[in-house]
Amino acid sequence: MATDNPTPTWTPPEFRERWLDLHREEAIDPALPIIDAHHHLWDAPQSRYLLPDLLSDVQGGHNVVGTVYIEAKSMLRADGPAEMKPVGEVEFANGVAAMSASGAYGAVRTCAAIVGHADMLLGAAVEPVLAALVRAGGGRLRGVRHILARDPELRLIAPERLAADSRFREAFALLARHQLSFDVWMYHPQLHELAPLLAAFPETPVILDHLGGLVGVGSYAANAADNWSNWRRSLRELARFPNLTIKLGGFGMPMFGHAFQERPKPPSSDDIARAAGPAIETAIEIFGADRCMFESNFPVDKTAFSYVALWNAFKKIASGASNAEKHNLFSGVAARVYRLDLPQPAAE
Repeated sequence: MATDNPTPTWTPPEFRERWLDLHREEAIDPALPIIDAHHHLWDAPQSRYLLPDLLSDVQGGHNVVGTVYIEAKSMLRADGPAEMKPVGEVEFANGVAAMSASGAYGAVRTCAAIVGHADMLLGAAVEPVLAALVRAGGGRLRGVRHILARDPELRLIAPERLAADSRFREAFALLARHQLSFDVWMYHPQLHELAPLLAAFPETPVILDHLGGLVGVGSYAANAADNWSNWRRSLRELARFPNLTIKLGGFGMPMFGHAFQERPKPPSSDDIARAAGPAIETAIEIFGADRCMFESNFPVDKTAFSYVALWNAFKKIASGASNAEKHNLFSGVAARVYRLDLPQPAAE
């Protein structure tokens, strides 16, 4: 049974490898264990990013011990009921995880945790879909994501006030039964819609993607100070809910307004740290390092900078943090939230 309000779709970006090659740098603090809390894989006509491509990035000098796969409408089933098509993506990600777990591709455990997609507007009828996703994950499925991002100026237009829809709430109530978390992707003017959901389901872990979607383009660019104030105030209100954690990343997307893609050369880690540092530091101040995790959002953010430069920027932004705080930001929170048991030293 398909709903009449499909999740918004988008076109995978093209990568400019020659442009990325114009700036290279060595990984700093290469021994620090990292769990990349958010990445995708896909094979589209104009854009391919599969296991060899991911490995080329994560094995570029940083100590990435594991990754979390996030749904991207990739490898959907061609046949069968529409609501079951996302099961194909979890089957695909689990296959990649099995390849990685063999050790034949190095020490990193890619797709060690998987977040799939389920149409939450199915309401209670989503139950068999969730069960199928869990089976397809082979013990690796940790959660689902149904994109809530909605803004007429931007590319994602989800149904209005989706989190308050009674069908959505019926489906959300079933996540705890299957021990699943929920990844939420929305733009910062919508953040106030999240608080009632968090309050209604305090036992369900919720992960806020991409720094809470701080928009900095279009009409938002002309009101940067107000946007910053509204975004920060919304984060403070949401931080009251202990079941919420936040991912620090995604700012390579054009909607953030940094315009990295328009530069003649790709940004260095210093450039990235200057641009994204204030927002990251603010989020850490509000949530605390024990509720924040770094994410690459690759390959989406590969249109803006290299993997090595991004994680160098994260390390420079967090340079003043304690060892325990760095452990949380780079691996500990992701391991806890996505229930991963990967080799990493304990925090001092």
